[in-house]
Amino acid sequence: MLNSFIAKPVENEAAAAMFKKQLQWMLFLRVVILTLLLGITLLLTSAEKNIITPPFYHVTAFIAGVYIYTIFSALILKFIKHYTTFAYGQILIDVLLITLLIYYSGGSQSIFTILFFFPIITGSFILFRRGGLAPAAASTIAYGIILALEYKGFHPDFFEDFWYRPLLDVRSVLNFFSIHGLTFFITAILGSLLSEKLRRAEKALLSTTLKYDQLTVLYKKIFDYIPSGIITVINQKHIISFNPAAARITGFTSEEILGMDISNIFPNLRLDSDMNFRSEVQITRKDRKNIPIGYSFATLNMPGTNDIYEVITLQDLSETKQMQKQILQAEKMATLGEMAAGIAHELRNPLAAISGAAEVLDASGNIKSHNQGLMNIITRECTRLQNSITDFLTFSKPIEPEKEFVPLLPLVKEIILLLQHTQDWPEKCIPVVDIPEKMDCWADPQQIYKLLLNILHNSCIALRNMEGEIRVIAQEVEDGTGSERSVLTISDTGQGISDLIIDKIYEPFFTTRENGTGLGLSIVQQIVHAHGGEITITSTENKGTTAELWLPLP
Repeated sequence: MLNSFIAKPVENEAAAAMFKKQLQWMLFLRVVILTLLLGITLLLTSAEKNIITPPFYHVTAFIAGVYIYTIFSALILKFIKHYTTFAYGQILIDVLLITLLIYYSGGSQSIFTILFFFPIITGSFILFRRGGLAPAAASTIAYGIILALEYKGFHPDFFEDFWYRPLLDVRSVLNFFSIHGLTFFITAILGSLLSEKLRRAEKALLSTTLKYDQLTVLYKKIFDYIPSGIITVINQKHIISFNPAAARITGFTSEEILGMDISNIFPNLRLDSDMNFRSEVQITRKDRKNIPIGYSFATLNMPGTNDIYEVITLQDLSETKQMQKQILQAEKMATLGEMAAGIAHELRNPLAAISGAAEVLDASGNIKSHNQGLMNIITRECTRLQNSITDFLTFSKPIEPEKEFVPLLPLVKEIILLLQHTQDWPEKCIPVVDIPEKMDCWADPQQIYKLLLNILHNSCIALRNMEGEIRVIAQEVEDGTGSERSVLTISDTGQGISDLIIDKIYEPFFTTRENGTGLGLSIVQQIVHAHGGEITITSTENKGTTAELWLPLP
């Protein structure tokens, strides 16, 4: 606090810097005021010598001494820490300098008596009550000494050259002393009262400013870091604020959006009075992608203006919608899991009987040649239904993986060799395998085999009746947390997947093939997630598909 300057060294850095600056101004004003007053007095001294002034060389020496002393004080000020003691010393020295000036410029008849008020006012301003009373008392004592010397006849010899009237009456001495002394103390008291009032006003202003700054910083942090987008508009038209969350949601930067008409940028955002509840709409991002958002708005009451201010809060619902889809899919999977046991019981045994009977009839040789095709259809379709039931059971009742280190290169080569001996392998397909010989992945051998078989088989189907290649790449990398992972990339140059169905490829029973079960990629995703990994499939129609698998290492 500022009044701590009176009792102890300044401890607060900000207050100390301010106090030091005040002392520097005091030193500067000392030089300026004394120089100006003495210079003007010498220039305007009349020929009749009504005004007593010291000889020119005395004035020059006095000003030079003040300069030297002030420069010396300014140098000391750079190295001291106890500014209060220094301030009292400087003010009392000012009183001494003014006393000398008054004594050599006529004593009671000096025109420089008014200078006593400057250290009193300065002390009151920077040191408050004590700082004003101390120089007032010193000035009163000093002026009393001047009057006493003058009354006793002690004065400089050059006074005789001027219209000098010495004090010979005790009453005149007491009159001068009482009036000036009383004036000095009244000035000190009034100055200290004003400075105390100013101090309290500065303290209140500082507190108010601090609270305002804190509120400003708090508002700025809330505005910048809140996850919800905040847009402020004026008169339901011009955008006047746009926080970073709104920029992330919409893709626009605040520089691009400020001042724009909100109805042109986001036409679906309605700000009608009957729409002051949370609504869901589709908006178009800067990248032309449509996303679902939830938004609400409120009118701000701004005093002193007829403009209407409204603040809009919005939130990207894309993840929420995706979670809803996943929940629905999970519920669907739970229902399918309950049905799995019944389907297996109801279908597997009859299919096994039909397939066995067909094989017995085929082996007996009693089938006529024109019925052999029908028998082959029965056998093939029974096999397909059994495979579908097996996939369905695998998907509906996932097995917890029993992980171990699995060599990748021989496993991939084995699967490719197996597929090359099937009808689904394209005649003009070239397999490219880029896997280090000693690279292993941490996985369940049977499940990773099924996973790779499903993806590579899909690549075969994508290249049917086409010329191209299937490329398998594997490497070990570190993720953002420093953990090591096995990354498998399987790509083909086949017909690709349409953008219209790319989001549905993991849905159970979704397939574009006549004889597909629609469970292959669902099982693949399930296996990857069971291993704590991730899968990403990207595709460009008529250019190919790439599947990237991330599997953690222990």
